[in-house]
Amino acid sequence: MHFLTLRDRRICFLGESFINGTGDPDCLGWTGRICAMAQQSKHGSTHYNLTYYNLGIRRETSAELCQRWQAEVELRLPRGCDGRLVFSFGTNDASWENGKTRVALADSVRYAQSILTEAKRQYPVLMVSPPPIADPEHNDRTWALIEQWQSLCESLAIPFLDVFTPLQQHEPWLEEVRTFDGAHPRAQGYAYWAQLVADWSAWQRWWGAS
Repeated sequence: MHFLTLRDRRICFLGESFINGTGDPDCLGWTGRICAMAQQSKHGSTHYNLTYYNLGIRRETSAELCQRWQAEVELRLPRGCDGRLVFSFGTNDASWENGKTRVALADSVRYAQSILTEAKRQYPVLMVSPPPIADPEHNDRTWALIEQWQSLCESLAIPFLDVFTPLQQHEPWLEEVRTFDGAHPRAQGYAYWAQLVADWSAWQRWWGAS
């Protein structure tokens, strides 16, 4: 006879509109989709009772996230629970406004280092890159951020997933972004992003997979 072990797990997803799932008519985004996939998957004799918190705020930068993330997380992950964090931000940092980026590159790195260093001290943490949008110059600035943050995550031993590169090569993503608002996809684009994360070994290890 096989007995099923039920484990409570809580995951906070922190970032901006791409965490929020803006543009998805199904109101799931990639974060809702990967949690649904994880909940439905079999993990040997362990079943996870997953609580999923979407903490995305549209137009938020790393500076603003740095101010709020810890208080938001502490309200949702009580001491002693199996709490985990997934971060994905940066598109708004790279936005060009009033003749400059909303957040300077060096400041973006500093805010990310502050967030991730403290987050890792308390919780298991994953970081996912921002995606490409329908603006080549913006994408160049985003890629400069990704290179910095990838190095930062390596130094902190935090798994980092580059979704920018495969999304930039995925025509359905690009088409949805172009035909919607120039930045956000629709359901198909978010579903592809979700699959990229679901196939990521670091995400799979959270569920006992290799």
